[in-house]
Amino acid sequence: MQSLELKNSGFSSDSHMALQDCNFYPGGGLFASVGQMGNNENGGLRLPYADLLVKYITLPEGFKIFGMPEEEKGLLENRKKSGLRLKIKISNPSLRRLLSGGIAGAVSRTAVAPLETIRTHLMVGSCGNCTTDQVFHDIMKTDGWTGLFRGNFVNVIRVAPSKAIELLVYDTVNKNLSPKPGENARLPIPPSLVAGACAGVSSTLVTYPLELLKTRLTIQRGVYNGLMDAFVKILQEGGPGELYRGLTPSVIGVIPYAAANYSGAISSTATFPLEVARKHMQVGAVSGRQVYKNVLHALASILEHEGIVGLYKGLGPSCLKLVPAAGISFMCYEACKKILVEKEDEE
Repeated sequence: MQSLELKNSGFSSDSHMALQDCNFYPGGGLFASVGQMGNNENGGLRLPYADLLVKYITLPEGFKIFGMPEEEKGLLENRKKSGLRLKIKISNPSLRRLLSGGIAGAVSRTAVAPLETIRTHLMVGSCGNCTTDQVFHDIMKTDGWTGLFRGNFVNVIRVAPSKAIELLVYDTVNKNLSPKPGENARLPIPPSLVAGACAGVSSTLVTYPLELLKTRLTIQRGVYNGLMDAFVKILQEGGPGELYRGLTPSVIGVIPYAAANYSGAISSTATFPLEVARKHMQVGAVSGRQVYKNVLHALASILEHEGIVGLYKGLGPSCLKLVPAAGISFMCYEACKKILVEKEDEE
């Protein structure tokens, strides 16, 4: 019978005890009586069926197996070190970054989708002058848990093209504006700021229709039967230009946000009134809402009817989602970087 030794500096050499002739009981597991305990001649704790224990249970550090063949010991050590490792070979570094960023963005946005939904309702005042808690209970009462994720599918499918455009534009602009070794700076500001702003604007221009569709699907319950139905109806009602309603405040707001490399709550708070104006303009005239001529008209109307507070409705959920969204996105991105490798044997 193989034996199992527990090394522990807290026990003296003459305090090792052994369990012998133990029995397996169907109801409770493994038991031994006090009379069955005695000193082990090799020192350590003796258990029955040690080979099965090693085969199916990962032993903690400090345990040692006596009487095990060397090849089995080698297999045990390899199993401890290897674990479950998933590797996908992708030689193109840009494609690896795109896939990693897309997956990370999709997971993080889904995780904070309830906060995004509540924030959107607060911004446009779909529930009147309600608090965050009241909006949450209203959504739960009307739509249940699925209502908290309304429009999230559109948000997820626009992550990949948005990330691809951002990476492409940023790398291109930054490369062309960065001075070569020995050259003077071409701009009085860091090229990365210009590249970040260009990347944010380009991504917004291309993927903005999806952002508008997400807002409409989130706010206007029962009006559209899915993404394609919303797309067709919006085109029929207002033409292609309707898909870009509220684009101006989006572009203005994304420039400092992207140029500062997405600097969290500070840039989010500074540009938040533009975000509120954009959401109001995106909703349009459905359900008898006021149609704004431009961003200045939207800001002035909100100030007139709701005061300065109206320009910051939804700021709380917006700031709350920043930290978990960034943390989840970073965690998923790093995990994807370890899975998507250039070589199959890469660690």
